[in-house]
Amino acid sequence: MVKNDLQISLIQTDIVWENPMENKLLLEAKINALKGKQQIIVLPEMFSTGFSMVPQKLAEPMDGQTVNWMKKMAEKNRCVLTGSIIIEENHQYFNRMIWALPNGDVAFYNKRHLFSYAGEDKHYTAGDKRMIAQVNGWKICLQVCYDLRFPVWARNTDDYDILLYVANWPVQRNEIWETLLKARAIENMSFVVGVNRVGVDGNGHQYIGNSSIYNPIGELIHKETGAESIITHTFQHSIIQEYRHKFPFLNDRDEFLLR
Repeated sequence: MVKNDLQISLIQTDIVWENPMENKLLLEAKINALKGKQQIIVLPEMFSTGFSMVPQKLAEPMDGQTVNWMKKMAEKNRCVLTGSIIIEENHQYFNRMIWALPNGDVAFYNKRHLFSYAGEDKHYTAGDKRMIAQVNGWKICLQVCYDLRFPVWARNTDDYDILLYVANWPVQRNEIWETLLKARAIENMSFVVGVNRVGVDGNGHQYIGNSSIYNPIGELIHKETGAESIITHTFQHSIIQEYRHKFPFLNDRDEFLLR
């Protein structure tokens, strides 16, 4: 299948602590300013609240205001809108990455690796399934923040083209963020995209963004540091084909099953 170019915009933004209404208003202005020129818009992890450990106060159902807002924005801008929010379902809380399509359909990925260092595992339920989304022939593997530290979960068995992370990754571990994004690109021979927030959260943790894009051999294509910004990049599938043909490293990968 011939795959068309894919244009993705990454919104690196500050997040108003535990204030979904204000965050949606701020993000709506940023999204509308793009004027529908991209096929996917990516928001950070827990973009409506910040990385909060009080889901009992902030969680919404799948038919709640934030998912409906995402569906509306996706339809209005004729694009996919994605980012993670706090969802309550079957009396459990999830850090859920929503994949809202312009036709009103919604898919999702539940964060697999919960950040026990901050107590996330005590408040949220871990996911157990990977999610590979498809847009115009491209396959995109959805991941959330702490998932970045666990390469087996992201292992490319020739089933995706882009590995996409949304995050609240603090400045004191920035070198790890950059190192692991690059490593995931190299080992999986795929584009890797990491979207992080900026600002200071309600716990005093500082974020400097460093939202980044790496090519399939780990070369940095784009990085934004420090301030709110939007990165828009056009991905060409011919680049993946070129590198995977020249360096067929995926053919030598280990075989294993995820459980």
